[in-house]
Amino acid sequence: MFKQFVPAPVPADDLAAALAPFGQSRMLPREAYVEAAVFEWEKQYIFSGWHCVGHASDLDGVGAQKAVGSGKNSILLVRGEDGQVRAFANVCRHRGHEMLACGSTAKRRGVVCPYHSWSYKLTGELRNAPGFDDADGFQFEPSAFGLTELRLVNWHGYLFVDPSGQDIDFEQHVAGLEDIVGPYRPEELTVVDRHSYVLDTNWKVIVENYQECYHCQAIHPELSRISPPTSGENIDLPGDWMGGWMSIIDGAQTMSLSGASGGVAIKGLSEQELRTVMYLVGFPNLLVSLHPDYVMTHVMTPLGVDRTHVECAWAFPKEALEAPDFDPSYAVDFWDLTNRQDWAACESVQRGLSSPHSRPGPLAPDEDGVYQFVTRVAKAYQGTR
Repeated sequence: MFKQFVPAPVPADDLAAALAPFGQSRMLPREAYVEAAVFEWEKQYIFSGWHCVGHASDLDGVGAQKAVGSGKNSILLVRGEDGQVRAFANVCRHRGHEMLACGSTAKRRGVVCPYHSWSYKLTGELRNAPGFDDADGFQFEPSAFGLTELRLVNWHGYLFVDPSGQDIDFEQHVAGLEDIVGPYRPEELTVVDRHSYVLDTNWKVIVENYQECYHCQAIHPELSRISPPTSGENIDLPGDWMGGWMSIIDGAQTMSLSGASGGVAIKGLSEQELRTVMYLVGFPNLLVSLHPDYVMTHVMTPLGVDRTHVECAWAFPKEALEAPDFDPSYAVDFWDLTNRQDWAACESVQRGLSSPHSRPGPLAPDEDGVYQFVTRVAKAYQGTR
């Protein structure tokens, strides 16, 4: 894990119960969802390691800049003149002002602090500190005051940052995934629509909901008609990701209200991939849904212990976009409806967890995917990964 690790402030007995063998285990302690101290711990020990900060296409062209996260986890993404995206701590080296406000974007040939106009090259080096050129007697070496660069990896178009610089090698983080994600070539797809949601729930509740279809028959009638809730199985991965696949009924082409596709199949997919949807969790905050004809992602940004921003994006093959009558709403409308059904359930769960009478419940046989996630979090809380 990280140097000077401190276990999460959650009851040890409840953690042990969450880590019991599947069929005997319980959910995470209530404190994991409602206590501000646990959320602060997660920011320090989970979200300071590898996590997704968006897609490379978010930064369109040289000089594109975007601030993600806030406070201690605020990150500035910048596309340089060499076309590469870099990540920096969103902190001016003068007095600590944010270079950009959280969630905001800019596009310019340099990075400029709005407080005292210190400016930096797109590579992070200090370009100009007003007033210091003529300051006789001041000891000032510009090369010592560049922006603090963070570890960043562009993997199939998804941008991952390790602010701590202490997490495992990225290859370990995504171990076992190349053969699963690679055939869909998400880096070559085009994002054509995005929806942003702010949920009154803990980020883990969203992932747990995503990791099971035990609830689908009750709240997703549209989804259940196209993809049987009891279909598919979860997969075992050696890295930090988890997930599983579900099948599409005969006669349907993809996940849409009618089962019909309004696009084209992604080239090169196998027969299995053309008949299934793969649902993956890139721990901790990326959800990737691989469809035969599009890829949908959810990127979560925790705003508080009971508040989470989610950006959902839909990406399609270029061949689909070339059709004059292409309309992505067949996928977007289906999942926006499904998302909102999920969000209502997640917010209700959060309200229930706020009750002092809430206790960790058991996992059903169909919730082995939830067990994957719960044990991953519990191990992080202990420092055993």
